[in-house]
Amino acid sequence: MDIPGAFETAKPILIAFSLKVVGAILAYIVGRILIGFASNLVMKALERQKVEATVIRYMGSVIAVALNIILVVAILGYFGVETTSFAALVAGLGIAVGAAWGGLLSNFAAGAFILVLRPFKVGDYVVAGEVEGTVRMVGLFSTTIDTPDNVQTMVGNAKVMSGTIKNFSHNPHRRVELTAQLDHTVDPGDAIRRLKEALPKIANVVAAPAPDVEILTFNERGPVLAVRPYCHTANYWQVYFDTNRTIRETFGAAGYPAAEAHLHVRHRTA
Repeated sequence: MDIPGAFETAKPILIAFSLKVVGAILAYIVGRILIGFASNLVMKALERQKVEATVIRYMGSVIAVALNIILVVAILGYFGVETTSFAALVAGLGIAVGAAWGGLLSNFAAGAFILVLRPFKVGDYVVAGEVEGTVRMVGLFSTTIDTPDNVQTMVGNAKVMSGTIKNFSHNPHRRVELTAQLDHTVDPGDAIRRLKEALPKIANVVAAPAPDVEILTFNERGPVLAVRPYCHTANYWQVYFDTNRTIRETFGAAGYPAAEAHLHVRHRTA
């Protein structure tokens, strides 16, 4: 077998193929750079139009995916692959992948509904998909939420839309619900008056509506007061803890005794 002769014969073909491979790699690199540039350009244009961050990121993801598919098809065409056949192949694969990845497609569709219905936006404090926290991103398939203990959690958009959504940031204020236990010997009216004077002095408690302090119920220790100041969601935990501290300090300054349960046992002889 004439190996040197065969090599000389194949040498032009190998050189041409190598140049095509190098060209394809360069085209992919340049294409990726241009895709990133185009995606950023569109996102900046949307930012100048003051479009919501949720919509901007969603559109950026859609554009990047579409342009990457076009880039791959173009490179395959450069290698002489019949793109019409490839399109049919992609369509067939799409059906197969759609059947196998029905959950992902439902997440994609739910993400579109989130953008249309806008139950929340980036930065809102919500309970969605049984996860509570601050929304950081609404992606193609999932919503990213940072929980109060600073854990990044990704929830499928389908789960978000199929469950109950609570948006604590939508309204201008939120009610903090606490209780205060009184002893049987304490006058509830005096305790209510003192708390209503002290609560508005807590930082970030809104003036309207005014804090609510009323008798909620009774137990074996005495009356139980409902203590409910109002604040913005961003200040919820600060107001929550400061209100507890204010209850303790107010009752201590008034000299109220600690609430104790008293049990009376009566013995009756036959």
